Amino acid sequence: MTSAEPARPPVPRAREVKASVLAAFQLVEDARYRGADRRPRRERVRAFTERAVADRRLARDLRAG
Repeated sequence: MTSAEPARPPVPRAREVKASVLAAFQLVEDARYRGADRRPRRERVRAFTERAVADRRLARDLRAG
């Protein structure tokens, strides 16, 4: 390389990227399956459904009045 050639930026190695993606995935999985306050699926679905119903009622009430 001569002084007239631009310096090439360092390219991340594929192994580093894969490792960080794997680590992030592992953190998500750990939080998902080993959470201390994890509620049963039935409770999560019920809470989601109650929120959806409340949102629809609010939207209906705002349109009506």
